[in-house]
Amino acid sequence: MIEKKVRTVYFYKNYFSDFLKRQPKKVVDKIIWTLRLIETQRYIPEEYLKHITNTEGLYEIRVNQSGDIYRIFCFFDKSNLIILTNGFQKKTQKTPKSEIVKALKIKKEYEKEK
Repeated sequence: MIEKKVRTVYFYKNYFSDFLKRQPKKVVDKIIWTLRLIETQRYIPEEYLKHITNTEGLYEIRVNQSGDIYRIFCFFDKSNLIILTNGFQKKTQKTPKSEIVKALKIKKEYEKEK
């Protein structure tokens, strides 16, 4: 059964797709599954999508695969378009500040070009 989309996920430039290409197939499959969930479910649990505190509109998509943790930063453009910025494999408890800074730069670049 094909579920109706309530929002659209958009890969901005090649930031996210470059990250995705470097991942093993099982990780790619789990990321795609998570992105489809975000596109088709009206309410998304924080387990999969969470706002990053102290940022203006930056969110992280959370993917866990066989004990490995991946994060994909994104933001909303209008209410139903999600723009993916960068992704990384999380290896520490705290999200690296450099990854947040990178995502915010990409967000600013997108908004400037729009």
